[in-house]
Amino acid sequence: MSPHILILGGTTEARELAAALASRPGWRVTTSLAGRVTRPGAVAGEVRVGGFGGAEGLADWLREEQVDALVDATHPFARAITAHAARAAAATGVPSVVLRRPGWRPGPGDRWHPVDSLDEAARFLPGLGRRVFLTTGRMELAAFARLTALHFVVRSVELPEPPLPPHTEVLLARGPFTVADESALLHEHRIDVLVTKDSGAAATSAKLTAARELALPVVVVRRPALPDGVTAVPDVAGVQRWLDLTPR
Repeated sequence: MSPHILILGGTTEARELAAALASRPGWRVTTSLAGRVTRPGAVAGEVRVGGFGGAEGLADWLREEQVDALVDATHPFARAITAHAARAAAATGVPSVVLRRPGWRPGPGDRWHPVDSLDEAARFLPGLGRRVFLTTGRMELAAFARLTALHFVVRSVELPEPPLPPHTEVLLARGPFTVADESALLHEHRIDVLVTKDSGAAATSAKLTAARELALPVVVVRRPALPDGVTAVPDVAGVQRWLDLTPR
């Protein structure tokens, strides 16, 4: 029988993996998107949109659709769906793997301040600057809403969800961005501190280079830990090797 692979994601790696697997003769590939972006890019193979209803709903879907392997290629900060995927795979016996791109590492000249949460990042900010370039995503800005003395520049593909800090300027834009782009933005908006999550994507690392060149402090939110017992690989090639070696 043709293997059925479920990919959880919407990341660049998820799309690359879907394209690679869909090109294999006889393979059925389904990519599940959360539906938070109204105009997602094209994805090879089958696509479903929306949640499953927690770990139990995902487990039911794995059984009903006779999924042979599950690949969690969601964003490194998608803590809930990663936990649900691990539980659903364990409950059904479906082999699973987590695709996680490597995180960023500071280099010479970087002024990084690692923190474990957005709340901790918010506590750091008043001592670091007054004009903040906030690149932590559009759905988790409430942690900064109480910082009434700071000015925030928020960049997002779509409008962010309230509550927002009272002094917030929203820039609607879709990357990737070059170092020149990021340097121009930092200069134009007189940014003196950057806040970001450790997404690890090369496409979004230009802001870190620009901040380094301007000697700006950067508050970096660390990734949440993966659930115990999961297998993780760093790239699409690693997932393909894992699939080739995994009995289904």
